[in-house]
Amino acid sequence: MRVLLLGGGGREHALALRLAEDASVSELICAPGNPGIAGVAQQRSVDIVDPGAVAALAVEVAADLVVIGPEAPLVAGVADAVRAKGIPVFGPSAEAARLEGSKTFAKDVMTAAGVPTARAYTCTEAEGVGKALDEFGPPYVVKNDGLAAGKGVVVTDDRAAALEHAQECGRVVIEEYLDGPEVSLFVVTDGEAAVPLLPAQDFKRVGDGDTGPNTGGMGAYAPLPWAPAGLVDEVMRDVVYPTLTEMRRRGTPFSGLLYVGLAITAKGPRVIEFNARFGDPETQVVLALLETPLAGLLHAAATGTLADHPPLRWRAGAAVTVVVAAKGYPATPRTGDVITGADRPGIIHAGTRRADDGALLSAGGRVLCGTATGADLAAARDAAYQLVREVTLEGSHHRSDIAAVAIDGGVVVPR
Repeated sequence: MRVLLLGGGGREHALALRLAEDASVSELICAPGNPGIAGVAQQRSVDIVDPGAVAALAVEVAADLVVIGPEAPLVAGVADAVRAKGIPVFGPSAEAARLEGSKTFAKDVMTAAGVPTARAYTCTEAEGVGKALDEFGPPYVVKNDGLAAGKGVVVTDDRAAALEHAQECGRVVIEEYLDGPEVSLFVVTDGEAAVPLLPAQDFKRVGDGDTGPNTGGMGAYAPLPWAPAGLVDEVMRDVVYPTLTEMRRRGTPFSGLLYVGLAITAKGPRVIEFNARFGDPETQVVLALLETPLAGLLHAAATGTLADHPPLRWRAGAAVTVVVAAKGYPATPRTGDVITGADRPGIIHAGTRRADDGALLSAGGRVLCGTATGADLAAARDAAYQLVREVTLEGSHHRSDIAAVAIDGGVVVPR
């Protein structure tokens, strides 16, 4: 089949690598792509949040499947426009993508479906924000109600910082803090059938020991040796299937990738958030362990035939990814610096570009990541850090503790 992949970040590079090695894929086209993706796919230029332009491109390249990577095109209705052309799409409709596009909408769905989650208030005025913060107490959890590229959440003991973030966002969701380790669970679904992938844990804080401001993600690992037995079955029963049922009841079935962000509390799993697409950088480690061909799985979800898809197969061992960020990230990253050592297997490009002379330059906050597998977490971690050490980017930084606590028999509990 001919596959059109939308996006140009690390998630899309990881997706492109797996799609390109699928024997059923005769041609892979990516728009806009990045220098890493260029090694495995034809690249095209298109405004990925313009539904009409993307639909026209899908028709032009005679795509048999369109895979939408980032959240912005989903919320913009790109999947709807492509489906209107009769082309299968992996990604939810604009209405269904509101599960990520609006924290308030997601909370409404969870409440109606009886999904276990944190108590919360949606606020637009300072007075309401103050009351909500006082009711829940520290640590304060303040979330931008809309899309914020993974950086719209502030978790802090500083009430003034919480108020400042709320004022900057305008419309926010204030939640009670959920105490416990976080887990990311990806679920492939066609709206009725649902297939879970391996749970992973990512690291949102910029600094070692889970310190500093939130980022889009500084690393991840899978599987989770500390995860409670039966966790995935419990989440599918209590979260995923009730949510899919509620979305169908509303007339907006969710088809694509349902990302369930969880806190494993003393009372059991609680949903922190839903996303409507693969997460980054968890995608890098989950797909590194997936043995089942990816294109067939995504096509089954896009065509409503997921119930007939064979059970997933997984590689033995573990995977770890370590993100290399530009100087200044997550505030104002410096771009345009030369990168060396990045053109090698295991390096996933996220924020890179080619100069006219062919040099590889930084072009974003999270520039690239080293992703490796191994017989166990320790081996995978060693290999991932070796990849990172071979990359040179002036002023860059990365966390040095990805998966370290899990290897030592513990678990990171973010705060």
